[in-house]
Amino acid sequence: MTSIGIYEKALPKNMSWKERLLLAKKLGFDFIEMSIDETDERLKRLDWTNEERKAVRESIHETNVSILSICLSGHRRFPFGSKELKTRTAALILMEKAINLASDLGIRTIQLAGYDVYYEVKTLTSREYFIENLKKAVAMAASKEIVLSIEIMDDPFMNSISKFLKIKEQIRSPYLQVYPDLGNLSAWPENDVGYELELGIDQISAVHLKDTLAVTEQFAGKFKEVPFGTGCVDFLGCLKTLKRLHYNGPFLIEMWSETSDTPEKEIEQAKEFLFPYLKEVGYLDK
Repeated sequence: MTSIGIYEKALPKNMSWKERLLLAKKLGFDFIEMSIDETDERLKRLDWTNEERKAVRESIHETNVSILSICLSGHRRFPFGSKELKTRTAALILMEKAINLASDLGIRTIQLAGYDVYYEVKTLTSREYFIENLKKAVAMAASKEIVLSIEIMDDPFMNSISKFLKIKEQIRSPYLQVYPDLGNLSAWPENDVGYELELGIDQISAVHLKDTLAVTEQFAGKFKEVPFGTGCVDFLGCLKTLKRLHYNGPFLIEMWSETSDTPEKEIEQAKEFLFPYLKEVGYLDK
């Protein structure tokens, strides 16, 4: 049976890891995706002591709920493609620390944001720096048997599986894979979503479930906090395509309700929308 996970930022923020894992279990999830974003607070996790890491490992064993992946969006602040050598160096240090943390916690996948740069101007040089440093990152990850999986983004640099595959041609490693976000993939009008999934099926390590509002000539799209069922994603079509292609990896519900007054209610509403599709297609028992 398929593993279904929940994003850490969907759950209340001020909890211990044991409490967070128990809540995920109560809500019917198999795993959590940890967030290491660009805030100092979450970047500090990369410097957890051995005792702090041991406490998280013990919580995983006690609750029988895994942390299968890390969403490493800290590279928005320290991008591989920065024009500044100091920033690029920081990006690789951050990457090495994340790989070591994943190895210590038994995490299999680190999801990387598919940005060459985020706050800087994109150039041909930023693309070259990105590829150069991603090669170094993949080599580091391979040494620890950790998969780096690039998310399809809200950004033209990596907004399709086709664009990921152009990068993959240059870094031919099983430790570099793709992590499509069905919302981001669907929001770009130039994407034929079914074709994109077919094209990349043998590179997909995990899938984000999220709704989005489509990009148009007059509208930049909306890529976060779109209630399920109000956006542009054809969830049934996407899931039927993935099932036909024999995708059996995990699905991760991506939500941002950690500061909500009613996070559990919002998660239950998301499940009420998504789970019937997952059951209809055969990913969950009916």
